Amino acid sequence: MATTIQHRPRTPGVRAARTARRPPGAGPHERQQRRMFWPFTAPALLAYAVLFLAPVGYAVWTSLYKWDGMGAMQWRGLKNYQQLFDDPVFRTSLVNTLELMAVGGTITFLISFLLTLVLREMKGRLFARSVLFFPSLVNGMVFGIAAGFLFSPSGPVNQALEFLGVTTPPKWLSTTNLFPMVLGTVIWTATGYYTSIIMAAVDQIPPHLYEAAELDGANAFQRFRHVTLPCAWDVISVCAVLWTVSSVKIFELILLFGGSSNRFPPVDSWNTAMYVYAEAFPRATIPRLGVATAAAVVTLLMVTVVTVVLRRVLRREPIEY
Repeated sequence: MATTIQHRPRTPGVRAARTARRPPGAGPHERQQRRMFWPFTAPALLAYAVLFLAPVGYAVWTSLYKWDGMGAMQWRGLKNYQQLFDDPVFRTSLVNTLELMAVGGTITFLISFLLTLVLREMKGRLFARSVLFFPSLVNGMVFGIAAGFLFSPSGPVNQALEFLGVTTPPKWLSTTNLFPMVLGTVIWTATGYYTSIIMAAVDQIPPHLYEAAELDGANAFQRFRHVTLPCAWDVISVCAVLWTVSSVKIFELILLFGGSSNRFPPVDSWNTAMYVYAEAFPRATIPRLGVATAAAVVTLLMVTVVTVVLRRVLRREPIEY
């Protein structure tokens, strides 16, 4: 007696249920992506570990010792960090670094936003952007040397002020004015750089968004606030992180504005980068590489914390257009 086997037809509902029960990432495309992940990312991760993680680890290890770079290393533990925060010079350098980061960044981005507002509706804006971007291409040493010539007591700036009737021109390069001069130079050189980046994002915003805002009666500032700023927000947040990282690396301007071949600039103008350099390469004393690397580690931790906070504060839902 033959047995008849009946096959149930596969309905779309059953197929959908089986597809729903399939674990995520179980498809052939996902499996291929997992197989290709390490071959493509391993070289980059290896270069990152060798060029960044290894030096950072070595710096942290060195910061726990007393070392002049030549003799034997003596264990100090966290005493180098305690010595840092007991040092008024380091505290001044840390405050100046935070001032460069916060005050300089705020002024730079406010001017960049104002220039973006003007350049978007300006004829010849490509030429204007090139002119604004040019200072960022010049090495900082050039500005330091030029400032020493322009703002010296007998320099062109003071001579021009005397011609206009100013009998006692400011002492531009004095100890009290040196840090504001550095801050102003940094803002001038960075404004065009970040304006160019933000304008590159603004160029990608569809014109019909601005046309719709104009039809609704929005003025130039309202169009910037409700169209330009939200649509370019991701790029602006990246620029804020870039500024945070670059502001702690300002070194040659401070050294050239107030220093010379045989002396450092006044302590009131130092930032943490200048402090690290002075501790690692002193003029007449023994190098203190443990203290120098401890200062560098503190700076790295500060930048990391500020960057994480910035990313969280500036996080917004992406706008698709």
